[in-house]
Amino acid sequence: MSTQKSVLFDAPGPRARRGIAIGNVVGAIVVAGIAALVLAELGRKGQLSWDLWGPIFTSSAWLDYFLPGLQNTLRAAAWAVVGAVVFGLVFGSGRLASSRTVRWISGVVVEFFRAVPVLLMMIFFWLLFGYNDVGDEPAFLAVVVALILYNGSVIAELVRSGVGNLPKGQSEAGLAIGLTGGQTLRSIQLPQALIAMLPALVSQLVVVLKDTALGQIIAYPELLRAAQTFGNGNSNNLQTLAVAAVIFIVINWALTALARWLSRYLSGRTSGGAAAGPGIGNPATPTGKGGPGNAIAATGDATAT
Repeated sequence: MSTQKSVLFDAPGPRARRGIAIGNVVGAIVVAGIAALVLAELGRKGQLSWDLWGPIFTSSAWLDYFLPGLQNTLRAAAWAVVGAVVFGLVFGSGRLASSRTVRWISGVVVEFFRAVPVLLMMIFFWLLFGYNDVGDEPAFLAVVVALILYNGSVIAELVRSGVGNLPKGQSEAGLAIGLTGGQTLRSIQLPQALIAMLPALVSQLVVVLKDTALGQIIAYPELLRAAQTFGNGNSNNLQTLAVAAVIFIVINWALTALARWLSRYLSGRTSGGAAAGPGIGNPATPTGKGGPGNAIAATGDATAT
């Protein structure tokens, strides 16, 4: 079974590939030169001295600052991810509801929280929770709620677009076997849309993790604030911030690599679903052994029986 591929531009020829390779080499040389100049300037100003870097590699620095800060970052990100997924599923489904009122309310909520800056929401909820003595950690709650509302709105749009990109026959098949519009959405369309949006969803985790650093503005003791606190006490802010940046880069790189792997894995499982067997990737298969279309047809046969 042949697969169709679409590209936004023509594949480069030999001359274009040579030009790209030369451009890459020149770019790498320029970047290396800039990095060498920066290091030379830092060395001239004494910022590469072991007196400044040494305290970072002590056990007290990691046990009292970096690791607790990283733990708080991951804790806030984990709660925010769970809440954002639930929020996104609820309001994403709401935007696809048959009721015009539900669609309108869900659309207003999603568009509003997508438009409000995350930092502004964090400050607002921090003041709100602090003044009303809500919980023992108002800063933590403010960070989590703000991240849930913003990223949940983004996920709601992912859900809406994921369902909208499914073949129209999926909803028609559900209605044909007697399911209501809501049952068709929950049982047939949403499961397929969730699988299709998994790579984008994992990529959104990178945004959640990075945005936890905004919590240092409202005194939430996450990784960036812990690094600043340690740096202020040892007069090596530049060095501690560099270590925090490396930790963020490693975690975000791992999440990005996971998103790429998921994308390749799902592409491999869903392309050519008719030949491989049942799968989400071949939803429009009219006959044969593969695709949810047959699952729906089988359900219809069972119902008729």
